[in-house]
Amino acid sequence: MIRTTSKLADGRELIYFDTDGRVPRNTVDRRPLDAPANGSEIRRDPMTGAWVTIAAHRQARTYRPPADECPLCPSADGRFSEIPASDYQVAVFENRFPSLAADSRDPGYVAGDPLRGALAGTGRCEVVCFTADHHASFADLDEARARLVLDAWTDRTAELSALPGVEQVYCFENRGAEIGVTLAHPHGQIYAFPFTTPRTARMTEQAARHRAATGRNLFEDLLAAEHTDPRRTVLTGRHWTAFVPFAARWPYEVHLFPHRRVPDLTRLTEAERAEFPGLYLELLRRFDRLFPAAGAGGTATPTPYIAAWHQAPATGGEELALHLELFTVRRAAGKLKYLAGVESGMDAFVNDIAPEQAAERLREVAS
Repeated sequence: MIRTTSKLADGRELIYFDTDGRVPRNTVDRRPLDAPANGSEIRRDPMTGAWVTIAAHRQARTYRPPADECPLCPSADGRFSEIPASDYQVAVFENRFPSLAADSRDPGYVAGDPLRGALAGTGRCEVVCFTADHHASFADLDEARARLVLDAWTDRTAELSALPGVEQVYCFENRGAEIGVTLAHPHGQIYAFPFTTPRTARMTEQAARHRAATGRNLFEDLLAAEHTDPRRTVLTGRHWTAFVPFAARWPYEVHLFPHRRVPDLTRLTEAERAEFPGLYLELLRRFDRLFPAAGAGGTATPTPYIAAWHQAPATGGEELALHLELFTVRRAAGKLKYLAGVESGMDAFVNDIAPEQAAERLREVAS
């Protein structure tokens, strides 16, 4: 992997990742950009203890531009984008409209106040462009490019984790308008949080309870149980297993675990890294074959999804295990699972598809 760092016109960092050194990278951002506006703060919900990010300045962010004005495509023919180069393999840059940023303002509250606890929204948000091809998707990448994305995620996890105040690094991809994606170009994001996210905090609590009750690690036991009862297994390799969780929240939800428990991407071995691209691409392609279009031919329609890397936080994460959670909000062809009153209001999920049925369907659409 070759890593080249440069700056955009407003001072934000841009990093190119490529494998052969032939892609043009050392280009200058010619846009007349003002410094990005960062007004974020984080406030603690006194009823739950969860941190909520307030980022009102993001209302002005780019929203569903036409393809010829995409800010993630390479710059060309006098049109300048967030990527100054005329081509690239993988590019990562600081978000122009970040939820969290190093220079976020002091909110003027006391962090320890039991009712009005708040802090500056210090952290970092990055955009990861998987390919220069606007019309592609992650599933269209070959294994070499998928591996390069994995290497970029790993690089950013290592660097962002070392920033002062960063507690957890979260790499993820939202795909599809149904998910709420505002830029159609294939890309993901990385958040460097100054706090442990609520879902991770709940996992940490459950892992501690399991350790106290059994003396064993929750995630190791969970993976062993899925290997013993393979009804929910979707695919498996020498180093990774993908399965539908026993209590899946979403209609089609798959968790991909390395067989060896590690806290984050930086701890994977070369063998684990080498096997990941093929398995992950197969999962994404199966998701795209879940809902064939109606009529003659029955061709597959792109499935909206969220792919989320769960990594241990900087403190208190000794019992947690790196894994990827992949799920879609589509429950049937032409039908979405909306978060209704019990889900949105009480965080009590109701799943319309049995996890065993979802796993069987995902095995049926194998390549």
